[in-house]
Amino acid sequence: MTDQPKRLDRIDIGILRQLQQDARITNADLARAVNLSTTPCFNRVRALEKLGLFKQHVTLLNPELLGLRINVFIQVRLEKQVEHALSRFEQAIAERPEVMECYLMTGDADYLLRVVMPDMQTLERFIVDHLTKIPGISNIRSSLALKQVQYKTALPLPTSGLTLPDPDGTVTEWT
Repeated sequence: MTDQPKRLDRIDIGILRQLQQDARITNADLARAVNLSTTPCFNRVRALEKLGLFKQHVTLLNPELLGLRINVFIQVRLEKQVEHALSRFEQAIAERPEVMECYLMTGDADYLLRVVMPDMQTLERFIVDHLTKIPGISNIRSSLALKQVQYKTALPLPTSGLTLPDPDGTVTEWT
C-alpha cells in the first residue's frame, strides 16, 4: 500500500511562510500568527519536518559587513560534457567556500557559479589558481554584479493549499 500524497492546508502554508521569514520564531508567536494554540502548532511543525519540507536551519550573514563586497557570476564551459568531466568539475567546486551557488545549465555555458569575494585580486586568484586548474574547462566568463536588486531565501508558496508529490514525483496541485 502506498502512502497518499499529503495535503497542506492554509495553516500549514502559514506556518511555512512564517518560518521562512524567521526560523527562530517562538512556538507561541508562531501559533499566534497562524491562529492556533501552541500544542497543535508544535505538532504541525513536527509533522511538516517529518515530511522533509525543512531542508536546513541557517542564519543568513551580512556579506558586506564581513568584507565580501563582490558578487560574481561565472559561466564555465567544459571541453566535453561527459559524466566523469561533470563529476570532476562538481567535486572541485564543492571544495571552494567562496562558491555560493553552482548550477548545471542548458545553453552556452555548462555551469553557472555565483561566488562572493572581498576584492578583485581575490577574484583573480580564484580564477587563475583554482578554476583554470580544473581539468576539462574550455572557457570561463565572469560578470560582476553592480548592485543586488533583490535577494530572497523564502520560496513562493500557494495562498491556501498544496498537495505534496508522492515519492515518485507525481501530483503537485497548487491552490
